[in-house]
Amino acid sequence: MPETFKNFIAGEWVAPRTGAYFENRNPADWEDVIGCFPRSGPDDVTRAVASAQRGFAQWSRTPAPIRGEVLHRVGDLLVQRKDAIARAMTREMGKVLAETRGDVQEGIDTAHYAHTEGRRLFGRTVPSELRNKWAMSFRRPIGVAGLITPFNFPLAIPTWKMFPALLCGNAVIFKPAEDVPHTAHLLVEILLEAGLPPEVVQLVHGEGSVVGKAMVEHPEVPVVSFTGSTDTGSVIGATCGRMHKRLSLEMGGKNAMIVMDDADLDLALDGVLWGAFGTTGQRCTATSRLVVHERVHDKLVKMLCDRAERLHLGPGLDAQTDVGPLINEDARKKVEYYVDVGRDEGAEVLIGGERPTGKGFERGWFYKPTVVDGVRAGMRVEQEEIFGPVLSVITVGSLDEAIGVHNDVKYGLSGSLYTRDVNAAFRAMGELDSGITYVNAPTIGAEAHLPFGGVKQTGNGHREGGWEVYDFYSETKVVYVDFSGKLQRAQIDTESQ
Repeated sequence: MPETFKNFIAGEWVAPRTGAYFENRNPADWEDVIGCFPRSGPDDVTRAVASAQRGFAQWSRTPAPIRGEVLHRVGDLLVQRKDAIARAMTREMGKVLAETRGDVQEGIDTAHYAHTEGRRLFGRTVPSELRNKWAMSFRRPIGVAGLITPFNFPLAIPTWKMFPALLCGNAVIFKPAEDVPHTAHLLVEILLEAGLPPEVVQLVHGEGSVVGKAMVEHPEVPVVSFTGSTDTGSVIGATCGRMHKRLSLEMGGKNAMIVMDDADLDLALDGVLWGAFGTTGQRCTATSRLVVHERVHDKLVKMLCDRAERLHLGPGLDAQTDVGPLINEDARKKVEYYVDVGRDEGAEVLIGGERPTGKGFERGWFYKPTVVDGVRAGMRVEQEEIFGPVLSVITVGSLDEAIGVHNDVKYGLSGSLYTRDVNAAFRAMGELDSGITYVNAPTIGAEAHLPFGGVKQTGNGHREGGWEVYDFYSETKVVYVDFSGKLQRAQIDTESQ
């Protein structure tokens, strides 16, 4: 019998009030049941909010450097258990072990970076316009933060949200994606072992349409951070706007890698293979479009197809595997749909474009790495997020045209340019309409001490990571101290005083 897991609410591991559970299965082998997890309901969220408010009352009064020490211990525990967590994550989510180890490493880096910010929650002291008056600002926590996270980075993305929120003194309610509840369970166990007061973190499993919705709509959850689809983000945005909540949205991408005719093609080849097919294309930063100069198109595309066809498809726990399965059946059906759309639009599938056959593939959500050529700007496969191992190739004749193609989508997360021309590189930095630009590197990757996020329909202006996220999870309070011993009136003509 598979293990039955629980929510963590009010300092205890508890069954859901609904009494209902869902199965968590290995996407490489759906007969492998990892466990049964709570299919929670609004009552579970209500109880979690009440507990989180008690946790906030305690945690917000804890000095920030001490909060940072707890997170440093979290990072140390992640170091100790890195391989075990990575293996559990690969079994649950499907990507190869090298990537899940990297996922854990991002959590480690985020924990240790958060620790240092416990001594750097800077305010400002500025001169007052009046005599014998002190003026300053400082940051203070907000309250209960509701965190809704996706499947593709089961540990890293929750830590991007959770650790800054906790460092700033907030309590958190954590709703992980239904596809990756086990990694979330392991993370909360580590937080508790590191000494986080139990009511400061709540883990509520369940469907986004039920648990996520109840959390977003709860009046006592003033801060919400969501990573997921643009459509869902729009619904959450409407609710949070109506309820005057602070909201951070990290949503879709349709990232392009531009390769100019002076580029190092071997370097570009390595980059596009990693960018397009790493994590089976299931990254918001995945290289979904290859915008290549006509002079090098034929050579680079041949190199690409030769290498991509040799990528080993299989379970992520197999040391020989380069590309694992998609997360679930719906994800594979979506990929198949878009490949058919591309064919209907007149594009040519050069490699892939189908499920693999044979022993070992029949019980998993596998799909071959796919390269689609002859894609024109404006085609649906060039405009819409697929979230799978499908690369669309668009041919251009100049840098101006490449920048235009890059920018002519509704998303703006990440973009890259391969060139030896320093002038072109600096143009790309300024003109590529994205939150992140890489020069001579693929579109994927992030560092914990730098802000992460995009423009247009990728986000709503806030950033994960780096120094900016600490502003999101804290409020600025301004204090004036008047020690003049008399009434001084600001914004009054001072010559009359």
